[in-house]
Amino acid sequence: MLDRKIFLTQPDAVFAGLKKRGKKFFDAAKLLAELLEKSQGERQALELLQSQLNAGSKALAQVKGDERTSKLAELKKLSEKVKVDEARLRASEEAITTGIQALPNIPLADVPEGKDADANVTLHEVGERPNLQSPKDYLTLAESLGIIDVQRAAKASGSRFGYLVGSGALLEFALLQYAMKGLLEAGFTPMIPPVLVKEEFMAGMGYLAQSGEEEVYHFPKDKQYLVGTSEQTLGAYHADEMLTPEELPKKYAGFSTCFRREAGSYGKDTKGILRVHQFDKVEMFVVCTPEASQDLHEELLAMQEKLVQGLGLPYRVVKLCTGDMGFPSAKTYDIECWLPGQNSGKGEYRETHSTSNTTDYQARALNVRVKNAEGKNIVAHMLNGTAFAMGRTIIAILENYQQADGTIRVPEVLQPFMHGVTEIR
Repeated sequence: MLDRKIFLTQPDAVFAGLKKRGKKFFDAAKLLAELLEKSQGERQALELLQSQLNAGSKALAQVKGDERTSKLAELKKLSEKVKVDEARLRASEEAITTGIQALPNIPLADVPEGKDADANVTLHEVGERPNLQSPKDYLTLAESLGIIDVQRAAKASGSRFGYLVGSGALLEFALLQYAMKGLLEAGFTPMIPPVLVKEEFMAGMGYLAQSGEEEVYHFPKDKQYLVGTSEQTLGAYHADEMLTPEELPKKYAGFSTCFRREAGSYGKDTKGILRVHQFDKVEMFVVCTPEASQDLHEELLAMQEKLVQGLGLPYRVVKLCTGDMGFPSAKTYDIECWLPGQNSGKGEYRETHSTSNTTDYQARALNVRVKNAEGKNIVAHMLNGTAFAMGRTIIAILENYQQADGTIRVPEVLQPFMHGVTEIR
């Protein structure tokens, strides 16, 4: 969540930033600023009353007789007023907390303004698209090779699930090993985090606001959620901790199964494994000092590009506009890989990776702090980035490495992890 202090100390910057997110957030920020100012007045008035009550209670020992009875009556009225004002202040504070939680992060200065993906900015394209005659889509290829089975998955679990079979499963394990090799060399600590997260941490990470509840699997009786990305439990790893600058940045590579309802995508990519309810992912997650977060964001993007380039996949890097970013993000890059079998064989770019700088938005709610050089306790910054979303990366490999006879060449960097399989047939 945002820092409530900046609504009072830097209101113009807050309003300008949230206006880029949309008018409704600008209006909500204005209302919140009014609530904060009102709350300050209520707090000051309450403190004055409490001071008067304490002073009166101390002076009571010096008073006797009828004067004492009169003073007691006055103090009783004053005490009742204090209780009323305390209740009013609690209600104001609850409204402020609710209001802050309903606001997204403030975008960084270089984030393009726009309502939706049409305003995203393509930064560069890398790699040559394969020259294929009549390319097939990945599902046609995979089903003919017997490496993805969505029919039996629908029988077992319902729609939007899939079995990875044989070489399909080996591809995922190879991607995992390839990713971890690169991430270990870059100083990341591998982690296998829990896939259930407590309610307070899912909310603190900013994933329940703006209809986010509809996208996640919730177990109200247990007060837990299934994670939609390992970022959600990796973020909670250092909750309520004080870190030192010397131990930062903390760089983690989490591998987990992820679960999403895909509530907002009905009718889109309903077949296959592009949009599914369950998928595996290697996620990069970083905790750092505020001054390091923008440089580390560029490092995460560079790491993503290195991994994709190693696979030999053509792609483009896109900077997301304010209307297309996630709620907790202050800045987001996407990598979109070229999928030649999509769009009826004409090909198109589809998102395979995303990396975001959430600045202090998530860390503040999780109470992750760092002691700076002056010895002051400040809120840390957090960043996240996809190393590989397994299903989507497998899709990109199948479509880009398909051959005329329907077989699939295995990318060279994955072959050491494929147990002798260099071609899927």
